[in-house]
Amino acid sequence: MPETLADLLHLYPALRPLGGELAALAAQAIAAPAGTILFTENDPCRGFPLLLEGEVRVSRSSPDGRSLELYRIVPGEVCLASSACLFRSQPLSAQAVTTRPARLLLVPPPTFKAWLAQPVFRDFVLGLYAERMADLTALVDEVAFQKLDRRLAAALLGHGPELAVTHQELANVLGTVREMVTRLLRRFEREGWIELARERIRIRDGAALRRVAEAG
Repeated sequence: MPETLADLLHLYPALRPLGGELAALAAQAIAAPAGTILFTENDPCRGFPLLLEGEVRVSRSSPDGRSLELYRIVPGEVCLASSACLFRSQPLSAQAVTTRPARLLLVPPPTFKAWLAQPVFRDFVLGLYAERMADLTALVDEVAFQKLDRRLAAALLGHGPELAVTHQELANVLGTVREMVTRLLRRFEREGWIELARERIRIRDGAALRRVAEAG
């Protein structure tokens, strides 16, 4: 597919020196509808994903069923969990699910390891790996040191006057339990900042939520 190869080189220019291997890889593009599970925790890594379209949510789950979003992948980025798995030859430590219809390529593990011998590709992967690690460090700081009310207020902002979201979905994003989110949302409603409806939240006082989100 010439168009797939062109998209691949546009999004991942570090692959240009790899030459003819890319054409064969580009012919194996995978289409994944929204909600497709690409991999789960403890799976063996089947390859190194290169996202051409869509978005992928990567998360970890706790034994009691809670989920914490680690990061999202958009076209041109790499998956930290996949690269770590391939570097160490160990099972995957996270789950990846498409949040929108996606198109991607999967570089087989032997090919990925061979490509790492190319300095341009190795520097590209390690550079994005470092960026992802910085994102995860920020997430750890957020989870460990920010109060849940500030994190929830921030999660409600920036989506317009009404959110179509369940309490459980918010809990998953924040890495907590639904009961805690429900308790805080009811407090926000009593304060007049939001209005709760079935699977919807209407923002009535965005300025108040912003003050909570930015509180030191």
